[in-house]
Amino acid sequence: MPPYTLLDNPVRHYPWGSPTAIPALTGTAPDGTPQAELWMGAHPSAPSRADGRALDALIAADPDGLLGPDTVRRFGPELPFLFKVLAADRALSLQVHPTRAQAEAGYAAEQARGIPLTAPERVYKDRSHKPELLGALGDFEALCGFRPAAATARLLDALGVLAPWAAALRERPAAEALPALLRRALAADAPQLATVTGALRRTAASGGPHADTCAAYARLAEEYPGDPGLLAALLLNHVRLAAGQALYLAAGVPHAYLRGVGVELMANSDNVLRCGLTGKHVDVAGLLAVTDFRAAGPAVLEARPLTAVEAEFPSPAEEFRLSRLHPSAAPVRIELPTPQILLCTAGRARLHAPGHPGLDLPRGASAYLPPGAGPVELTGPGAELFRATTGREAP
Repeated sequence: MPPYTLLDNPVRHYPWGSPTAIPALTGTAPDGTPQAELWMGAHPSAPSRADGRALDALIAADPDGLLGPDTVRRFGPELPFLFKVLAADRALSLQVHPTRAQAEAGYAAEQARGIPLTAPERVYKDRSHKPELLGALGDFEALCGFRPAAATARLLDALGVLAPWAAALRERPAAEALPALLRRALAADAPQLATVTGALRRTAASGGPHADTCAAYARLAEEYPGDPGLLAALLLNHVRLAAGQALYLAAGVPHAYLRGVGVELMANSDNVLRCGLTGKHVDVAGLLAVTDFRAAGPAVLEARPLTAVEAEFPSPAEEFRLSRLHPSAAPVRIELPTPQILLCTAGRARLHAPGHPGLDLPRGASAYLPPGAGPVELTGPGAELFRATTGREAP
């Protein structure tokens, strides 16, 4: 493979997706369907194509050449990360991802029970954990992790309809109160949901200190009427990101993206346990078994400058690393010790390597760069790119 190859990336259609955001990014005509995710990578369920061939098949045929011996040694003969553009018009499911050990055990158990990988009730579709990083391309809204107990108690006080919940958060350690409250939330009946929905609407209209957060929850009630995931969502931090900010989500952290467009980088896995805000399979017991009930404010990440033209979003994941490039400041010399994918999100960029034709990357286009082919020069006045590659090896 040459030092860079243009990728042809599949679009995943889910009901919560935006019909216009991904077409606007890629310069294609909307087709009237919700285009939720643009996948860039080699996940077998929806691999990118390079020179007309599926990227996972290309890697399987030459793992050392396409990944490099070091990546194969660390992660096996598979691209260890999956890169996406995510475009949400309404909320995604309330979900949690497992640890590696939980994924291996869950996969083995479902294999032993003979559940097909394509079955809607299949939860563990591979043996991998799924840490992920979401970088906002504009205003982005999400729920992420359990809110500190005192702050949730104040929110519930403002609603005026869940006083026993507020009392439990004040009287018991969060590690004890939160599991019990999450179980109660997911068992809520229609009258309780209706009462809470009415309180959310009133509080949102009040203009008080909780109005913005309650407005977000009231929208959830409209998007998923009668779904007990609404009450579970009340326990989570409501987060707003601006363009250039990011969230890191470790295993066990409950979360739901609400709306906005962002780039998402994760371990190459499709393991998701859901408990609400979805029409897909819900596994409450499985989710409770892998949930991390520690309460804390959300860790909003700012890009950390590496050079004058590149800034990195820090994360502890070994499978991936995400950075943002602005080659307008100066040409960028890209060394190729590891496999990487470049996505252009603004302007127009160009890749060039001695002895090879240059490759233009307009807005929405991406390229795969295998390791070992020598340095590549990246130019593009006014361009912005996101760079996905493998993370650093743990000491």
